Amino acid sequence: MDEQAINIKTSLQYRIACAIFYFISGFGYSTWASRIPTIKHQLNLNEAQLGTVLFALPVGLMLTMPVTNVLLSKYTSRSVMLFGSVFLCVLLVLIGITSNMWQLIVVLFFFGSARNLMTLSINTQGVAVQQLYSKSIMATFHGIWSLAGFAGAAVGYLMVSFNVGVQYHFLFVGIALFVMTFYFIKDTIDQKPIPQSRKPIFSLPDKYLIKFSLICFASMACENAMYDWSAIYFQKAVHAEKATATAAFVVYMVAMTTGRFVGDRLVTRLGIKTVLRFSGIFIFCGLLLAVMLPYPITAMLGFILVGLGVSCVVPMIFSLAGKSKTMSSSSALASISTIGYTGFLLVPPFVGYIAHASSIRWSFGIIALFGAMIVLLVSKIKEDSRQQEEATVVLPEN
Repeated sequence: MDEQAINIKTSLQYRIACAIFYFISGFGYSTWASRIPTIKHQLNLNEAQLGTVLFALPVGLMLTMPVTNVLLSKYTSRSVMLFGSVFLCVLLVLIGITSNMWQLIVVLFFFGSARNLMTLSINTQGVAVQQLYSKSIMATFHGIWSLAGFAGAAVGYLMVSFNVGVQYHFLFVGIALFVMTFYFIKDTIDQKPIPQSRKPIFSLPDKYLIKFSLICFASMACENAMYDWSAIYFQKAVHAEKATATAAFVVYMVAMTTGRFVGDRLVTRLGIKTVLRFSGIFIFCGLLLAVMLPYPITAMLGFILVGLGVSCVVPMIFSLAGKSKTMSSSSALASISTIGYTGFLLVPPFVGYIAHASSIRWSFGIIALFGAMIVLLVSKIKEDSRQQEEATVVLPEN
């Protein structure tokens, strides 16, 4: 076998292994999300208590960001990814055997930490693999994450349909992902640690980037609210059976996954601003449809629109922000991510608080306003050049 053939084989090996870890991350997270209604019922939580529980995961994710950056500066991304993946599997099993609200809060906090370890390390691996290819493959990696999310939701639906207990469901998935981790870790890139740079842990956006940051905030708020509350909405507002409620989450994940795989083509054909505008419209109309007509078919259709709407907003905003002339691309993306994850962190718990005080339909109605907010902010974006419209979309893993 000649040297070129060996290089092609090695590149493919790295690519497949990296894709597997994107899959592990997405499947592990959606496995938890698919059984939220069941866990809520088992622990006898009301909407406000569930909102408090859900707050723990993004807090763990946010607080672990600087820790993960330090780890990646001292250890290889392969080592951090291995630890994060094993940690994720163990914590998934522990979620299934929690017996009260406070146990669940503690476990979810560390589950969020494990997600962050996975997110940063697999994206570091993804960038390294991308350098081995002349064409873009990052979008495919993140599409695989979404595909894994759909697969995890589909398995959750089957588990609910056959009345399989959460503890057994999470144990089976945890073991399967654990085996995949140790089988494929040897095929990942063993790259050197990233040198630690001196910069603030969290940076805020400048005036030019503030509109992008707010759009990112609104999109991530809607996305995580749907992760955490879509199945609950079907149970409480649509009065659907558990299996149908889980199917609603599956439908949302399918729509979001589809949007991520076709997003690049739409941007090339229509332009970023047009796609962003329609994304906001889809989010607003989808949530409004689910609120105004809380029936299985209409609510499902609404969730499809929301999934398509949120699928590509963040990557498109990242593409535009990377053109900033006042900040480096890395600083611009870091500052926007800080604001975006604030929406990811704060809004879903408030859905529970509002639902407890009034109703979950009111909660979703208020969340719909974020879609209108995106449309308004997009109309105020001024494109400095045609190059911004043609920016390459890189889909981030959530």
